[in-house]
Amino acid sequence: MRPDGTPSRCEVYRSRAINFGAAVSILWILFTFIPALMILVFVHELGHFWAARAFGMRVDRFSIGFPPNILKKRFGQTEYVLGITPLGGYVKIAGMVDESLDTDFKDEEPQPDEFRSKPLWQRMIVISAGVIMNMVLAFVIFFALTWAFGTSNYAHTEDGTIFVADSSVASVDVGMQTGDRLLAIGEYIYEPGGPDIPLNSILTDELAFEVERDGQTLTLPAPGNLMTRVQELEAGGLYGLGIYAWPSTLGSVAEGMPAELAGLQVGDRITAVNQSPVKYWLDLIDHIDTSGGDSLLVAWERDEGQRSVAYEAVVVPVMNPRCDYVIGIGVARTQVDHGLIESVGIGLKDTGENTQAITTSLWRIVSGKESVRDNLGGPVMVANVIGEAASSGARPFWFIVAMLSITLAIVNILPIPVLDGGHLMFLFYELFTRKEPPLKVRIFLQQAGMILLLILMAFLITNDVIRAFSSRGNEASEVEPVVCQVDETEAGAE
Repeated sequence: MRPDGTPSRCEVYRSRAINFGAAVSILWILFTFIPALMILVFVHELGHFWAARAFGMRVDRFSIGFPPNILKKRFGQTEYVLGITPLGGYVKIAGMVDESLDTDFKDEEPQPDEFRSKPLWQRMIVISAGVIMNMVLAFVIFFALTWAFGTSNYAHTEDGTIFVADSSVASVDVGMQTGDRLLAIGEYIYEPGGPDIPLNSILTDELAFEVERDGQTLTLPAPGNLMTRVQELEAGGLYGLGIYAWPSTLGSVAEGMPAELAGLQVGDRITAVNQSPVKYWLDLIDHIDTSGGDSLLVAWERDEGQRSVAYEAVVVPVMNPRCDYVIGIGVARTQVDHGLIESVGIGLKDTGENTQAITTSLWRIVSGKESVRDNLGGPVMVANVIGEAASSGARPFWFIVAMLSITLAIVNILPIPVLDGGHLMFLFYELFTRKEPPLKVRIFLQQAGMILLLILMAFLITNDVIRAFSSRGNEASEVEPVVCQVDETEAGAE
């Protein structure tokens, strides 16, 4: 800002960059969300299509997306349609009362290639095939990610002690402290550097953390609405709880950055900054963030053969484009590659554990143990999550697609008319009573189910919009008028 109150050229450029960045961000979200959703819908409907064709049923239409249509082509008995609205799809199987509520065939004699003329077990498989394919897709993605990228985890402190973020669930609600030695989470025994802690282990009604502090073992209960509190505090770390077990060991050192220029190398352990002891990664980052660009006296240890050598040097942080002070270092991680057979096993395990976690999460929301508003998201939130994941790389993007595929499978199997679970409910009625539900009853229930889904979708979209504006408002209130100081001469001021 100039003395006369007018914005400087640097501030004008920065404002334009923010607006341009927001526009690019929206385009990127759409560019990633639409293909991801189309993949999920295509695989789901392909399951119904393949199963119907395998049992000799006539498929009148295979549609991905909703009107207006951009592509329509008939091959054999089936019309293939691609709609421009990527919010769903459907397979029209002859002789079946589906979400289109088409009953023109009801007064005609059943044909051999119609859904209604097939054995009950075949109809059940056809209805279930979409959900099955979504689960298969999730497994294939988890397997492929493991085989292609291996498994990567953050390094852990050797003694099992943890850093606890301020204003986090672990700190505020549980009472954990930095320096506590984590022993157990619920029934799961914590092992530094051991297997990942399953998400489902924290989704219990009476969760407690066991820690060792000052030689005493403490059992600290977690709040009953843990998921909601995680969403409210957004502290990051282990499942958003604000727990970090990362040591101050360097996993990467950027070329030409202050850390490398000072002599730091990958594997070095930072022990102190400005003579203040440092053990945890976030302690180190806090020193850098709050340096204001002033010189830091950094001490570290390096293993050289059979001995550990101590070093010390002055490091001067620099400001990155986001106005954060950095020295060019990254946290240490462990990388393990896996063979084909092992990757299959890990893919199955990941599919099972994530299915259990998503199911438990949904049940906690439906049963009122967690806040619906804070934990359920609609298409706006899903699109944002996919966009952020894609920005982080192929692995996070496909992981989110796999999780959404499982979620789609679970939601579709719910016994709500118009969903696959609703159709299965009618078939189970037929199995136990030896007769089909009356057509009028099926149509009424499917209309009611459609209204219910539309109301739910409207709620989720409204909730997404409110949450988005609330988040933007909070961010705006926390940002000072001048975020970072830039030398006007370097910015090209007149």
